[in-house]
Amino acid sequence: MAEPDVPDDVVPAPFTAYRQEVRREWLDYNGHLNDSSYAIVLTAAHELVLEHLGLSAAYRASRDASMFTVEMHLRYLAEVAGGQTLTASTTLVEADHKRLRLHTDLRADGVLAATGECLYLHVDTVAGRTAPLPADRQTRVDAMLAAHAVLPRPAVVTRP
Repeated sequence: MAEPDVPDDVVPAPFTAYRQEVRREWLDYNGHLNDSSYAIVLTAAHELVLEHLGLSAAYRASRDASMFTVEMHLRYLAEVAGGQTLTASTTLVEADHKRLRLHTDLRADGVLAATGECLYLHVDTVAGRTAPLPADRQTRVDAMLAAHAVLPRPAVVTRP
């Protein structure tokens, strides 16, 4: 399933579909985005990427396979307060037949507030182990990887 208003054959580079006002329940007692809420936001931004690649909830239901998060790295760069608008700019920095590595710059009202990187593995949920992506999904991943290869590599990437 593609992101709303983006045809399946268009690969946004970078991927910028996520936009969300900071929710009150995400704030800590200092009135700032709680550290765990950054992971919630990053996960939501990445879910939009997975949806665009056809690897989201509908995929799990139809194929008995899913993308599992196995690593997440966050860098907190600026305070985020209630009422600010969060946007995410995501780059597919690495992929193969079983893995995706996404890097995201998270901005609050245009100011870089955090970066996040996640490693996902493709898992056969019946067998309970990693498995290669089906050809139709691999084609979509490869197209995004190629589109994102021309982007500047993020300054901080956990692995080369």
